[in-house]
Parts: sequence; C-alpha cells; structure tokens
Amino acid sequence: MAYRTWQTIKVRYCHHVDAQVDLEAQVIYPADLLPDQGPRVSGHRCSRAIACNLDGRSSCVWAGTNPAYDPFSETI
Repeated sequence: MAYRTWQTIKVRYCHHVDAQVDLEAQVIYPADLLPDQGPRVSGHRCSRAIACNLDGRSSCVWAGTNPAYDPFSETI
C-alpha cells in the first residue's frame, strides 16, 4: 500500500506572521510491489497557514490564498 507523509523541505522566516515557518510537501511513496517507481509530490503547505489565513489578508501560495505570490521563491 502507498504511504503518504508531510515532509519539511524548507524552513524560512515569514514576515506575514513574524515567525519561522516550515514549508512542507506531501510525498507519496509507492507500494512495495512497485519498487522501481519514485516518490511523487501531491501538495504543498505552510506550517503556519491557519494563523496566516485568520489574519484577514491574502498571503501567499503556501497558505493557499494568493496563488500569484510566492515570498520564498529563490528567483529575485
């Protein structure tokens, strides 16, 4: 049976909530019957998304409220 888990991929400081946040990815590992398949990423989230969304402002793609803004992107 496939195994799903949330894994931290980055830890960053978020100015929106004034705290360290974990940027996580939901990874699906294949069943033991299919060992040649690699893991798949099915979603992303922020560890402080609930607190951020209760603020009333649209925040970022990691919180799920503003898909056009990623404050943690590596490209400047």
